[in-house]
Amino acid sequence: MSESQATHAPRFLLLRGGAIGDFIMTLPVLQALRQHWPLARIDIWGYPHIAELAVAAGLAESVVSLDHAEMARFFVPQPAFTDDQVAAVRSFDLIFNYLHDPVGQVRSNLLLAGAKQVLSGSPIIKQGHAIPFLLEPLQALAIYETDRVPELDLSGEARAEGRKRLRALGVKGRPVVVHPGSGRLANTWPVERFMDIVRRLQAQGQDVVLVLGEADAEIAATLMREMPDLPRLQHLTLLELAATLAESARFLGNDSGITHLAAAVGVPVIALFGPSDASTWAPCGRGGVRVLNAPEGELERLTVETVWAALHD
Repeated sequence: MSESQATHAPRFLLLRGGAIGDFIMTLPVLQALRQHWPLARIDIWGYPHIAELAVAAGLAESVVSLDHAEMARFFVPQPAFTDDQVAAVRSFDLIFNYLHDPVGQVRSNLLLAGAKQVLSGSPIIKQGHAIPFLLEPLQALAIYETDRVPELDLSGEARAEGRKRLRALGVKGRPVVVHPGSGRLANTWPVERFMDIVRRLQAQGQDVVLVLGEADAEIAATLMREMPDLPRLQHLTLLELAATLAESARFLGNDSGITHLAAAVGVPVIALFGPSDASTWAPCGRGGVRVLNAPEGELERLTVETVWAALHD
């Protein structure tokens, strides 16, 4: 950044698409910017239902949706920008582009619109773990910290609402939260084994709460039939879910965005990995993450006893 930029509170823009886990893996970039420029204004062009997490944690000020029709101009040759778009782009001292941009079209269009400086980071992880890979563009700012982990520090008010949500479910203490879905069959441990774990925890007097998402309809049907009285978290925003997870004792889940979310709020996590490469995509968090890799990447071969033992280590 230039000397003139250093004399005022800088304005940064981060462009990031992708799913929940992809965004959470990018949080260390925002954390590093916030630490080095605490007075900076940081805006995000992304998906509001995900990126609102960064705003709630004080890592960004606002989110503009990539789904807005006008955003398409940044992805096509010879774009016709609106005056507002030009003014917005020119207002930032530095733009971080983490969109999939294989031929550099987005970067070129940002510069065409008057961007002062654009640093690009590929969302396609080419080597090593995702977090240090995504942090690499910060080297241009003399910042390169490979040991950061995603941290979502939510307000006391948000966490109080999370506690109230658990109390409304009849949970008195800090429960073990179990998310038996993932949105992808190959990444999902058999639901019957999750139920075995839940019954064992209940037999020990441990409160257990399920997380069930929109992609978990079949799993949810089985659980509601077999364990209808088990408390469950459904139909929550990601921010509401994050605040509730922050009030739990431990989290057990598959390779999914919700598992990354639990790790980011600081809950001890046990993550079950099948075919995905945990050396690249394992969740990280200050509460600690234990990854259990299924033999040959086949979750059918991961035993209940292995998972049960990990819960009690």
